[in-house]
Amino acid sequence: MNIMDFNVKKLAADAGTFLSRAVQFTEEKLGQAEKTELDAHLENLLSKAECTKIWTEKIMKQTEVLLQPNPNARIEEFVYEKLDRKAPSRINNPELLGQYMIDAGTEFGPGTAYGNALIKCGETQKRIGTADRELIQTSALNFLTPLRNFIEGDYKTIAKERKLLQNKRLDLDAAKTRLKKAKAAETRNSQLNSARLEGDNIMVNFSYVLNFLHVKWLKIWAEEVTKSEQELRITQSEFDRQAEITRLLLEGISSTHAHHLRCLNDFVEAQMTYYAQCYQYMLDLQKQLGSFPSNYLSNNNQTSLTPVPSVLPNAIGSSAMASTSGLAITSPSTLSDLKECSGSRKARVLYDYDAANSTELSLLADEVITVFSVVGMDSDWLMGERGNQKGKVPITYLELLN
Repeated sequence: MNIMDFNVKKLAADAGTFLSRAVQFTEEKLGQAEKTELDAHLENLLSKAECTKIWTEKIMKQTEVLLQPNPNARIEEFVYEKLDRKAPSRINNPELLGQYMIDAGTEFGPGTAYGNALIKCGETQKRIGTADRELIQTSALNFLTPLRNFIEGDYKTIAKERKLLQNKRLDLDAAKTRLKKAKAAETRNSQLNSARLEGDNIMVNFSYVLNFLHVKWLKIWAEEVTKSEQELRITQSEFDRQAEITRLLLEGISSTHAHHLRCLNDFVEAQMTYYAQCYQYMLDLQKQLGSFPSNYLSNNNQTSLTPVPSVLPNAIGSSAMASTSGLAITSPSTLSDLKECSGSRKARVLYDYDAANSTELSLLADEVITVFSVVGMDSDWLMGERGNQKGKVPITYLELLN
């Protein structure tokens, strides 16, 4: 029973406080009550915190879009995160493209120029996919997580204390209003007590009774002065204390900016690593494709050795051109001559080749072997010889030596 009485009293007190705040807030909006303004420094800190929250949310969401353009995948990751479960690993777009290219190249035949080129491109695409996966993981850990921790942690604490400060301010202004009314009632009470009633008729006596009741009512207000002054001191103390707590939290925003700056540097470094890896992968692929005979690289009788894009830095562009220009490409006429003659020639292997069966010869890049033609052999193949080993080798992997 005592517990119930306590709960009822507490509920009534909370309801009274809520009503008092609501009345004060409404009167302030209507311009019927004065409002205690926060000091300029605290207002600036509140504005800075709100600005930080808004832009942090925008940057975080757009970074998530950049790293994962698929909205369905982002929703799935969000659901798994809320369920505190690890999202299933999925193949990304470069990896999927790479797998398609490898499968197609295998189907067309690794010994053919197009099939081998597809396999090489597919392997490069899968490497790019792996680098993309590493970028997402690194950025999520070093950049997105700290931003999310601020939004869901530090700023929530700031918002909670800010709301509590607003309530303390409403309590303070309500206490000021009550004290003001109590003092006005006390003044009015003094004025009525000093007035003298003259006459002996009924109206005078009735007026005296009304004034007596009015005075008694005003005395009740007058008795509230001491209580209101005490309440004002308490609410002022609580408001000042809450303002100091809020100020200390808000001053931590500068440290948050410094931390986010370090995280931004980590994000930029992760992007630099990713783009450097992609460029190196594509440069290596270009070297391999550039080693193909020109008749396999032609399109409408125009050679299509792709130059390094001019937008790249001069140092990078020059090194790429130097690496590709140094490769000697076997001309079609030379290969045709070798196919027609019965002699043997020395040839340098341009890049590695794994034999598909026992009739073929595995090759290592830059090694020199002896090649010769065999009557009835497919035009894309020559017979290769290395010591006691002999087998078919694809023409596209060879550079004939003088």
